[in-house]
Amino acid sequence: MAPEIASIVGAIRARQRFVLSSHARPDGDSIGSQLAMAYALRALGKDATVVNADPAPPTLMALPGVPDIRIAPRVDEAFDAAIIMECGDLSRTGVAGLDASVVINIDHHPGNTNYGRINWFDSRAAACGEMVFDLVVALGVPLSREIATYVYLAILTDTGSFHYSSLSARTFDICRQLLEAGVDPVAMARQVFDDNTPGRLRLHGAILSTMQVDRTGRIAVLAVDPAIAQAAGTTYEDTEGLINQPLTVKEIQAVIFFKKMDGDQYRVSLRSKGSIDIGAVAKEHGGGGHKNAAGCTVTGALDALRATLVGQVAHAIASQSGARS
Repeated sequence: MAPEIASIVGAIRARQRFVLSSHARPDGDSIGSQLAMAYALRALGKDATVVNADPAPPTLMALPGVPDIRIAPRVDEAFDAAIIMECGDLSRTGVAGLDASVVINIDHHPGNTNYGRINWFDSRAAACGEMVFDLVVALGVPLSREIATYVYLAILTDTGSFHYSSLSARTFDICRQLLEAGVDPVAMARQVFDDNTPGRLRLHGAILSTMQVDRTGRIAVLAVDPAIAQAAGTTYEDTEGLINQPLTVKEIQAVIFFKKMDGDQYRVSLRSKGSIDIGAVAKEHGGGGHKNAAGCTVTGALDALRATLVGQVAHAIASQSGARS
């Protein structure tokens, strides 16, 4: 057993009341990791409360346990420990008061600040859910269907439906064990990816119809503002997964997606194929993430921001091309 895992196992066995949290605007990996861990703690007879700053994506709300996640800006109760997943810094949770407990930091994103009393970082993990799987095994908790389902959700979504370069043989070995525990991969894929609404389709169509491609044909740029979402009769939540669509074009190597927030602030999502490191681009703007999936927040005029980000992503593509030659 790795020393970090052993430390976390010891901390869990010695404590009773746990609060679990992850980054604001949670995705499938953060939701899956939290709930898999919560079910494992409860199997040990522990108390586990999941608290997030924002609700789960609409496509996940039908899954058991997801509607029970508490949405709050802070926690005031006394917990024995706070298990924080997928956060490079504690502030990324958007939930105040978590540091009143012993903080256990579990993450696989480069740039983690080791803010916990106990820190476990593994950049090789394709999803934080892989780390939760290891922890569940180390705790001796039987792999129930509920735990397996949420670990699978974490892996399915954070690998881009098994598209990203973070995949390893171990990822598929874990998935084999999850299926043996009762996970239905077809039902999970339909739950996550085949839950469209008319408004969501209208929104995707409106955004894709204005997609721009740089002069090399390798970088696609998408943008949305509140007026576009309102005209489609929906919200930004329904843009989930849209960023991956341009990557289905063989020539496109990376996608930049601008979502207008307050004033001239934009939330930027980045995706890429293969070994193109757009995580480094996000880091230049105070963000972070993985090599193939990252994000940041930027401020300024959209045209200027678009030119800057396209230039940086083009450099990342060129750097990778140079490394292969």
